[in-house]
Amino acid sequence: MTPVHFAFSSTFMLGLAGLVFNRTHLLSALLCLEAMMLSLFIALSIWALQLDSTNFSPSPMLLLAFSACEASAGLALLVATARTHGNDHLQSLNLLQC
Repeated sequence: MTPVHFAFSSTFMLGLAGLVFNRTHLLSALLCLEAMMLSLFIALSIWALQLDSTNFSPSPMLLLAFSACEASAGLALLVATARTHGNDHLQSLNLLQC
């Protein structure tokens, strides 16, 4: 495994570990998801550059667009949760309540 592949794999795994083990605030979960998406974006960009093919050029931009949509939806949910519950603690959210 090259050092570049190791760096992006470890960045993705650190984001995943932060998402799994740090489940107190919704904002920290969203930041971990964003770190995972950015590591995937950089890895896909480098992979497309290494292949020297124009077929894979739009893939990183599409992933970045989906990441921006995911971040905006997550921030909208964070604002809605903070307004209704008063905080962003994941323990205070009851998913069974209508």
